[in-house]
Amino acid sequence: MKKILLMAFGVLVLFSSCANEFNKVYKTDNYDYKYEYAKECFAKGKYNRAVLLLQDLVAIMKGSENGQECLYMLAMSSYCAKDYETAAQYFKKYYQSYPKGTFAEMASFYVGQSLYMSTPEPRLDQTPTMSAIAAFQEFIDLFPGAQLKDVAHERLYELQDKLVDKELYSAKLYYDLGPYFGNCTNGGSNYEACIITAQNAIKDFPYSAKREQFALLVMKSKYELAERSVDAKRLDRYRDAEDECYGFINEYPDSNYKKLAERYIEHCKKYTKDIED
Repeated sequence: MKKILLMAFGVLVLFSSCANEFNKVYKTDNYDYKYEYAKECFAKGKYNRAVLLLQDLVAIMKGSENGQECLYMLAMSSYCAKDYETAAQYFKKYYQSYPKGTFAEMASFYVGQSLYMSTPEPRLDQTPTMSAIAAFQEFIDLFPGAQLKDVAHERLYELQDKLVDKELYSAKLYYDLGPYFGNCTNGGSNYEACIITAQNAIKDFPYSAKREQFALLVMKSKYELAERSVDAKRLDRYRDAEDECYGFINEYPDSNYKKLAERYIEHCKKYTKDIED
């Protein structure tokens, strides 16, 4: 027990000594020494400490020999500390300040990478995802021969998939709400909202692997809309649903939902035939 207490005391003394050393460096006016200490913190993975020191130095060193490196290291320290939104701002500031600088290409890439790391799950607002896409696209446009170009392309595909997932989640939510009218304040319906959302997604992401899922939601929503229509609109909506089912089968002849489409067609025909007869 005594040995453990002595070890704990030793660790506490060492920690206190390191903290005191950092505080002295942080308060010093010897900027060259502070900068070297910040570089040492960065090299040892003490990113939060490096950020605190470099934030004080970046304005002072602007225009000096170490100005570029200081700003880039501040951005990278923030990134490594997982403060991605702040890192994106610093990387962007670096590129804007030094568009032909030593780290310009990497800074441009890491604007997108930082935003990529901070993008939310698909159910949430995807504005950050759009910002990340724009940043990576700008990087590719500015540095078409960059070594990280392929990585940027991969990130773009991932981010676009996240936008697709967001639209699919929204379309499914409308479909699941179905006949519930509590959120249909403008006289529409959840099925109509599902159709519009899914059709827009097909238009915006025509080569998505989830295209069939959107098409399925359109077909199912049109059928449900016909089923629940008032008499004045029912015939037209059954015809529209029937056409949609045929279109689904033509586009996805091997779909697992082909039999569902055929059942819908059979039901639609029964109604339209009775009316036309």
